[in-house]
Amino acid sequence: MVMSNKKKIVLMSGLVLLLAVTAVFNFVLAGANPSASTGGAVTASNYFTSYRTERTATRNEEILQLDSVIALYEAGTAEYEEAVDMKMEIVTAMEQELVIETMIKSLGFSDCVVSVSTASDNVNVFINSSELNYDTALQIYNMLKNETGIVAGNIIIMPVYSES
Repeated sequence: MVMSNKKKIVLMSGLVLLLAVTAVFNFVLAGANPSASTGGAVTASNYFTSYRTERTATRNEEILQLDSVIALYEAGTAEYEEAVDMKMEIVTAMEQELVIETMIKSLGFSDCVVSVSTASDNVNVFINSSELNYDTALQIYNMLKNETGIVAGNIIIMPVYSES
């Protein structure tokens, strides 16, 4: 049984590493020739894609490190429990980001990215829009507050303009 758990952990760690490598290759290949079509300028759509790719790569690396800690320690030890808790916080943040991004897009925005911090109670929202009026910002804020429970002072909503 112990060998089986170690094999599972090694297999999962390998899959997470493979996912991280795939995300890095995707990022590198997607940005291989950005100046050909934009004259060297970074477009907002590239911003959203780059942000998501970097966020995914960072989270995958964090999960891989936590999996390594989990594999080193026995269940029930303080280190094991802390690593499992941290991993669950990351997974929860990822799920919240996906839900919030979908909810914001349902308001009619073509794209957005959301970053829910696991280390602090902060949420950053970047929306594909030339401007953001008070009513829309309030609507987004209420969604964030209901979904995450985070207070107004810890929520940042920023428009990022794209000419698409």
